[in-house]
Amino acid sequence: MTNWIFVSKGKKDPYINRFARGCGAPVEDSNTFNYDASEDPIVLRGILKKKWMHKCWEDGRDFYYMDTGYFGNEVTPSNPNGWKFWHRIVKNNLQHNKLIDRPSSRFEGFGKKFKPWNKKGRKILIAAPDEKPMKFYDLDLEEWLSETVNTLKQHTDRPIEIRQRNKQRADRMLHNTLEEALDDDVYALVTFNSNAAVESVFQGIPVFTLAPVSAANPVGLQDLSLIEAPYYPSSDKLFAWGCHLAAGQFHDSELRTGRARACLEEQWT
Repeated sequence: MTNWIFVSKGKKDPYINRFARGCGAPVEDSNTFNYDASEDPIVLRGILKKKWMHKCWEDGRDFYYMDTGYFGNEVTPSNPNGWKFWHRIVKNNLQHNKLIDRPSSRFEGFGKKFKPWNKKGRKILIAAPDEKPMKFYDLDLEEWLSETVNTLKQHTDRPIEIRQRNKQRADRMLHNTLEEALDDDVYALVTFNSNAAVESVFQGIPVFTLAPVSAANPVGLQDLSLIEAPYYPSSDKLFAWGCHLAAGQFHDSELRTGRARACLEEQWT
């Protein structure tokens, strides 16, 4: 079995640490990690670890990027506080942005359903990203918002609303939720790489994703000149997409037992 190097901020990242323990591996402190000491794959969490991700791309070195899962962390009767139980793990990228055929049982276990496409909405909702993905791609958030609005105005006269991401997860999960916003006369959602695009598709609202990679790329469009002609994927494609995303995210328990690593090695080796 190939060694994986688990890099944890101050050795205190609970998810990296949990994953490492499940694999029987030690944890490296991100503050003292020596990239050049080994060529083994790196496991890291947090988009601001970009210097190592870019270095891996340059060197052709494998890495596994962890972040919040696509679904399963929303407020439900079994998860009333919307805790982060599910975590996406992506090999050599930030998002699972390609559609790969996966078994259906894992996705079906979530009980997720796609609402029919809502084609009656009027306004365009821009889900503003936070600063971290902007910094990763060396972009300025305010400039991106301004350019996005200006581009939209060149191709539509629809009202445009910008939704700022609440910094407190508890607030955005329980109050003025994205689901409520999408249900308020929305025609289409525009975002950078926000997980809001995934939720939007489940809510029956078409999406435009403008980042180099986004989980919703296979079921949305990236060209704002097509804002008046959104993409409405078939139910079969949506189901296949849901199966693909479900295969790339893992529960806390799967991190702890090592099942997450076994699944990742089965999928990508």
